[in-house]
Amino acid sequence: MVQGCTSDAGKSTLVAAICRWLVRQGVNVAPFKPQNMALNAAVADDGRGGFGEIGRAQAAQAAACRIAPHTDMNPVLLKPNTDVGAQVIIQGHAIGNMSALDYHTYKSTAQAAVLESFARLRTRYEAVIVEGAGSPAEINLRANDIANMGFAEAVDCPVIIVADIDRGGVFAHIVGTLELLSESEQARVKGFVINRFRGDIALLQNGLDWLEERTGKPVLGVLPYLRGLQLEAEDGISRDAVRDVTHADGQRLRVIAPVTPRISNHTDFDALRQHPQVDFRFIGPDEQIPAADLIILPGSKAVRADLGFLRQQGWDKAIARHLRYGGRLIGICGGFQMLGLEVSDPAGLEGMPGSSEGLGWLDMTTELKDDKQLRNVRGALSQEIAHGDADPLLLPLEPLGEGKIARDLYRDIAVAGYEIHAGVTQGAALARPVLHLEHGPDGAISDDNQVLGCYLHSLFDMPEACNAFMAWAGLTAPRSPDIAAMREASIERLADMVAEHMDTQKLMTILDNSVGKSA
Repeated sequence: MVQGCTSDAGKSTLVAAICRWLVRQGVNVAPFKPQNMALNAAVADDGRGGFGEIGRAQAAQAAACRIAPHTDMNPVLLKPNTDVGAQVIIQGHAIGNMSALDYHTYKSTAQAAVLESFARLRTRYEAVIVEGAGSPAEINLRANDIANMGFAEAVDCPVIIVADIDRGGVFAHIVGTLELLSESEQARVKGFVINRFRGDIALLQNGLDWLEERTGKPVLGVLPYLRGLQLEAEDGISRDAVRDVTHADGQRLRVIAPVTPRISNHTDFDALRQHPQVDFRFIGPDEQIPAADLIILPGSKAVRADLGFLRQQGWDKAIARHLRYGGRLIGICGGFQMLGLEVSDPAGLEGMPGSSEGLGWLDMTTELKDDKQLRNVRGALSQEIAHGDADPLLLPLEPLGEGKIARDLYRDIAVAGYEIHAGVTQGAALARPVLHLEHGPDGAISDDNQVLGCYLHSLFDMPEACNAFMAWAGLTAPRSPDIAAMREASIERLADMVAEHMDTQKLMTILDNSVGKSA
């Protein structure tokens, strides 16, 4: 199990790195995170013929293992919808909203699901690499813990602790974390990893020697600061969101994404952040929306609350001005719902029951309902987006037949992604869809062709589809990156890092002892 001294110490990345390194050694390995709190979710097989939700980090780690994601890899997912509460998802499926105090009481029930999912993974894989959450030394969260040492103790799992030297105080982080653990927990810590190191390792050596002498535990590796990694973020917008990309000469499309408090699945923008012809910016609270070619409203876990925040910031007026000057506007999932006339939540699924006036750019309304839509999908862009001047209504609207591929049926640009939403949208705007998916049309395009939205996440991940959207927004001759290939290359770099900078012999010994003991 990989635990961290802090949030964002590098746990998710290190798990992915170890997983791919083990794959190279011929080990059949899977990732596991007992409890995750994140608004970036992925759709995964639930083992019952359907789909469920897991954190995107576990889906990325599954890709590092070269296996399909499964809900057992993240049996508890908490999706915050207020400052003191979250939607609770157990083994892929939402069971309701809970306050932090209510969930604390529920943890014993959640632990049963955690142990059940872990046991199933252990029967299917030679090795399971577990990721902790936050820090194991949070005194106020230690009772009934299922995310860190509570889980490790329950299944008798060895632990390595990772610390981020880029934050400063790395030795204090490690020693302080260890000191706050119980004796049995300290005993199961088998070593440390120092992450994001920049500089001459010789200048760090005396500190490493002191740490090993002070704790009696080895430093298993000092990992370098790797620039340009393209990995899906677990939750918050990365501090590395300002990318290190060499832009092409000439035109650059200015793209803005406003950040609301409950923004979800911001990994939708990874391809744009890495696009050499796009000047992409997240706009945060109290920032003015600057002049842009394209504004994109992201997904949201609390659509009505985020819509209210957008208005409080004056961003609705900025968007109206943007459209008056000929700019383009896209809404994805929750952002798509905001574009309509009304968003209603009669059951209070995302907050207090009620309804909110939408931005009014598309003739449609959305009602949030209990039955959440979860599916991985494929299909094609409407002809209007793909070719610019054709009527999208000329395309057939019936679902794809069994075994048919969107490109063959429509002779059009293929798209693929996933849907996670509770809303059901209706209205005249849907007669002009953005996409034609396996199950039918999705999304809407305004009559003036300035505004569009849909439910599909990963909308820009396929280069040809991204080219079409960027051309629709005004970019001449777009050359979009292959974000999937970039992510795969990043995982390979991580495995190289493990091979070069970690004591892999000690790492494998820790794993072998664990597997032998549990067997």
